Amino acid sequence: MSKIFALLAVFALASQASAKASIKLHRREFSVNERLQAIQAQADVLEAKYGGSHADIVIQDYQNAEYYGEIEVGTPGQKEMVIFDTGSSNLWVPNTRPCFSGKNIYSHDKSSTYKKNGTVFKIEYGSGPVSGTYSADDVTMGSLKLSDFTFAEVDNTKGLGMAYRMGKFDGILGMGWDSISVGGVPTVMGALVKSGQLEEPTFGFFLGDNAVGELEIGGADSKHYKGSFTYVPLSDESYWQVALDGISLGEDGVSVSSTKKAIIDSGTSLLAGPTEEVKTIMQKLNATLVMGKVYAVDCSKDIPAISFTLGGKAFSLTKDDITLQKSGSQCLLGIQGIDVPAPRGPLWILGDVFMRRHYCLFDWGQKRMGFAEVAAAEKEVIV
Repeated sequence: MSKIFALLAVFALASQASAKASIKLHRREFSVNERLQAIQAQADVLEAKYGGSHADIVIQDYQNAEYYGEIEVGTPGQKEMVIFDTGSSNLWVPNTRPCFSGKNIYSHDKSSTYKKNGTVFKIEYGSGPVSGTYSADDVTMGSLKLSDFTFAEVDNTKGLGMAYRMGKFDGILGMGWDSISVGGVPTVMGALVKSGQLEEPTFGFFLGDNAVGELEIGGADSKHYKGSFTYVPLSDESYWQVALDGISLGEDGVSVSSTKKAIIDSGTSLLAGPTEEVKTIMQKLNATLVMGKVYAVDCSKDIPAISFTLGGKAFSLTKDDITLQKSGSQCLLGIQGIDVPAPRGPLWILGDVFMRRHYCLFDWGQKRMGFAEVAAAEKEVIV
């Protein structure tokens, strides 16, 4: 079986025992210039995403946070590469191939299980809309299948701009809660739990660091984490939001934050927090601002670890963990300042930088997050 986007396990019939689905996740690497452009753009995108009206707007920057895997839509199944995004709640796939090649498209004319809906679907991104219409069809994720599931087939992806042109993904599969579903349509996780297919009403992310990652739907994969989970109850059922006990630097545990909320978001590439707190942290790390919004440190210098305390336990990130890329003698850091207004903010967003170091279990059934240390993985070349 190919290691790239391999879907493990066989189709689970309704009469069989509950199942898990393991979906391989890959990440595309970017050049230094592409990385700089992505980091510069992300702050405004995140402020719009978490500061706007989440009832009718879902905003995301995928140029840098690009972990994607395979699903199938329709009968027979049509392959789609999607980003599994815990910061949104809708599934959309393209039905029109853009002027550039390389995208998988969904054609409802080729599916025997397609059902017309026709309601307009539209989300606003920083650079414009992504729009189309709702439809219903079978959606298969590894060994799991949703029949007659409502999703959006999109014919306008201009709002994603260069991110979509450069990316290897076709669409987005949101894994957030019902309250932020555009159009109020059922969510993938909500539908899976209701269907009774899952061994457990949970899903776990292992984001490979220069290695193939894995999304386990219906449980956690023990080979990807060490020790036991620290569980933290959700403080909000829209995004995966938990209480943040504190942020500290170094072995002495110097406090550098008074913010009390954090969101775990697989669709965000960086760590992002209130601007003044990020400035304080960067000053203590002797980091400098490059090109307006990108922080960097001298690669030859040591810096203290940053620890996020969740559920009474500190989860640390070293210099290697927070370094996105090297540019000459400078190490570009995956930390950025954003100011999300009340009532949602102020908050910290713990994106892929955090999730690469710590296995994250999203517990839909008990409305909580679980965190454990990632187990070392064999490095593989990303293509």
